[in-house]
This record gives sequence, structure tokens and C-alpha cells, in this order.
Amino acid sequence: MTRSADEARKRGLTPQILLRAYAAGIFPMADDAHDPEIFWVQPEQRGIIPLDAFHVPKSLSKKIRQKPFDIRFNTAFRAVIAACAEATPDRERTWINRTIRELYVQLHEMGNAHSVEAWDDDQLVGGLYGVTLGRAFFGESMFSRKTDASKICLVYLVERLRQRGFVLLDTQFTTEHLKRFGAIDVPQEDYEGLLADALVGEVEFN
Repeated sequence: MTRSADEARKRGLTPQILLRAYAAGIFPMADDAHDPEIFWVQPEQRGIIPLDAFHVPKSLSKKIRQKPFDIRFNTAFRAVIAACAEATPDRERTWINRTIRELYVQLHEMGNAHSVEAWDDDQLVGGLYGVTLGRAFFGESMFSRKTDASKICLVYLVERLRQRGFVLLDTQFTTEHLKRFGAIDVPQEDYEGLLADALVGEVEFN
């Protein structure tokens, strides 16, 4: 057991507790990647992307047809979450600390966390990861090392969610970037109804 996993256990944090939190509409964050503490978040306005209203910008559709990257699923989950936790010139601080990384790796090993990855030859150049529970996918974070890599991963994610019968894509919050794809804010009460429906039944991401 790693030190961070042992610290999480001492705080009473386990992958099972994380899944129960997601089922209640709550998710964890840290103030900083170097802060060992975790706090729980339940936004009054929840970001989602309605799967039947997902929009791909025309310029991105054109680029996807050129197949600039090899898109893979679940081949490098640990590397994806590590990249999402890195500081960048555009993002000096992240909310993914070491404890969160280890807990989500455990969720991945349990089959409840997944990555979508963009590869350029043997280089990981973009990706995203999230948690699955019932028929819901809870998007956590994404990163890009080449233009549009994470955006293309999002398009492939939505395609897979539709194919496999998922009904909820939770983005936690909305950003201008996500709004281009159709992300909206819904009040907590409405979100709870969507979540309750998504937790009925099981579908497979893989």
C-alpha cells in the first residue's frame, strides 16, 4: 500500500466511499495538488452535457476525419490522471492531489474509473478520465499536450457512452470550453432526478 493510500485509509476514505458519494451527488476535491486534505463538493448548479444534444464544432469534426491521433481506452489510466494533475502555464494549480490519484487508480482497478487517451505514435498527448456508476459517467479532468487532443477524446467518449446505453454525462461544472459542446447547468434538484434515473440499471463502459 502506498503512503497516500495509507493516508486515505486512515482518514476513512476508500473507493467504496467515493462511489457512495457519487451516488449521493457529491465528489471530492483538494485545494492544491500538494495539499493532502480532501473536501466534498455538491454544487447548487451542476454541469452536465445532455448526450442527445452533444454538439461537435465544425472545425473539430473536420480535424477528427483526418485522424490525427490514435484514440485508446483504458491503456494508460495512471498516466492520464498524473498528466491531469500537472501544473501547466495555463493552469498553475490543480485540485488533484496524491491521495485522489491513488483512490481513483483503485477505482480503475475495480472497473469504475476509465480513461480516454490520444496517442501520437508512442506519445500520450491528451486524455480524460472519469467514474462510471450505473448508467452515469462522471467526468473528472482532461489534459492536452497537442492542439485539440482532449477535445477529440471527449467526442470519442460521448460516442462510446451513447453506444453503451449511458444516460448521464456529468461534468461537475460548466466552462466556456464545455459549453461549445452543449454543456449546461442544471439546478441541484433537477440533477438529483437525472442522477436517480441514471443509477437504475447497469451498463458496461468497456
